[in-house]
Amino acid sequence: MSSDSHGSSSAPTPDTASLDVAQREIPSWSEPLAEAATRPLGGPLGTHAAVGRHWFWTPLRVCLLLAVVGLTAGWFGKAACIQQYVTDDGSTELDWRSGRQYVAMCYSDVVPLYTAERLDEPDAFPYATSWVENEGTEHEQVRYMEYPVLSGLFQWVNAKLTHAWTAAAESGWLPTALPVAIYFNLTAFFLSAAWLVTVWAVARTARRRVWDAAIAAVSPLMVVHAFTNFDTLATAAAATALLAWSRRKPVLAGVLLGVGAAAKLYPLFFLGPLLVLCLRAGRMRAWVHAAGAAAGTWAAINLPFMLFLRDGWSEFFRLNTQRDMDPDSLYNVVSYFTGWQGFDGPLAAGEAPTVLNAVSGVLFLGLCAGIAYVGLSAPRRPRVAQLCFLVVAAFLLTNKVWSPQYSLWLVPLAVLALPRWRLLLGWMLIDALVWAPRMFYYLGTDNKGLPEGWFLGTVVVRDIVVVLLCVVVLREIHRPARDVVRVAGVDDPTGGVLDGAHDAFVLRRPRWPRRLGRSTVAHAAESRERRNSMSAA
Repeated sequence: MSSDSHGSSSAPTPDTASLDVAQREIPSWSEPLAEAATRPLGGPLGTHAAVGRHWFWTPLRVCLLLAVVGLTAGWFGKAACIQQYVTDDGSTELDWRSGRQYVAMCYSDVVPLYTAERLDEPDAFPYATSWVENEGTEHEQVRYMEYPVLSGLFQWVNAKLTHAWTAAAESGWLPTALPVAIYFNLTAFFLSAAWLVTVWAVARTARRRVWDAAIAAVSPLMVVHAFTNFDTLATAAAATALLAWSRRKPVLAGVLLGVGAAAKLYPLFFLGPLLVLCLRAGRMRAWVHAAGAAAGTWAAINLPFMLFLRDGWSEFFRLNTQRDMDPDSLYNVVSYFTGWQGFDGPLAAGEAPTVLNAVSGVLFLGLCAGIAYVGLSAPRRPRVAQLCFLVVAAFLLTNKVWSPQYSLWLVPLAVLALPRWRLLLGWMLIDALVWAPRMFYYLGTDNKGLPEGWFLGTVVVRDIVVVLLCVVVLREIHRPARDVVRVAGVDDPTGGVLDGAHDAFVLRRPRWPRRLGRSTVAHAAESRERRNSMSAA
């Protein structure tokens, strides 16, 4: 019976439904956090409870409801930044006075980008409309939309909807507000839908551990960052791609990865772990289909802009090449606490940090090589979600930019790779709390904000916790018996064609001779003396 069965005639009896752990994991039995959360509702699931019999409240729908509640809380968290006030001359303006966006910790890129990307102009089109930044100075530069194609088009569509709403409001058909507030609310609606798709895909992929999707549904990172930028679009594409792969549809998985990469680049990283695992299992045909579909989809979306709006299309790649290290990157942490200026130092306008780019790229590729070795040499083939989580975490840790909303990328992967509720919710809470010192650091010490060192200290804590998650994943890869997903004969719910496959290519680890310590040598000598005395007797 599926996790959302409506009580068909083939449903198990109450006894078997509640006792057959292989049918569905019961979090209130296996997770102390879930068990504690159920106490106000009557306690853990009973031994004779009928599982899967309710006609409406399936685990998936409960998880989606929790996600709606979390998204609502996230919207209220950002709502302070779309408040408006009437100026002395009678005009209405957005109320960001006295650093309100930082003090109220409601900052969202969506709000300033409405005007910064010229989306408020009715005739503007991403990658075609340009403007001059820092005009008349030595830093003068022609600028275009700075996001990948799908993210840019998403913003443009919401802007057109905003213009239509404003026009209808002026005719008296709809309530009115500042256009930027309408734009934010429309954007938040579609970003919420994308996160609901993410939760749905995680629940479907998890199969018997469907309740693990509740971790993504109530994630503190989602509450804080669902509307900080446009990253839920990419998480939806990435999560549905994993779902398609788990359903043995590599072409569809590749298409979704290509769509996700056209919104944010990181879903393409999944092709690396899939390559390693398909090579180990001898299922390269499935990987070729997925990789070909991903490349073709990405090219089909980007090609018109590459051909006809090349300057605007390349803006995203140019800015990422020329971008210096962000305040919350490990490189800035090293530079701040050690005083070392080896990462290119101050840059002139348009100059790329070549040393920083090279160091970041080499470190990421080195970690990817190590992850590939783990995937090919582990005693048992790792699960897809485990390697995908490691690769994305490696990218975030070594990248020169870790924008706060990037942590959302890890949420669905962590739920599938390491469904240990207390551990994951603890990490998400720590990561989400970094938002507070970040906002007060941006406020500035002149405005009673935090010094940079305090903010970077919380960044170090977050990075350490992510590294610890990676260590736990690696431990479960090398000790599959500790993996809570691989019980009752389960191999890899996300594996698709890899699920249950035998190894075709494995790297054998070198066996180093044990070094005998003093205690071992003494024990061996005593054993020899004992054997000799017994022989003499």
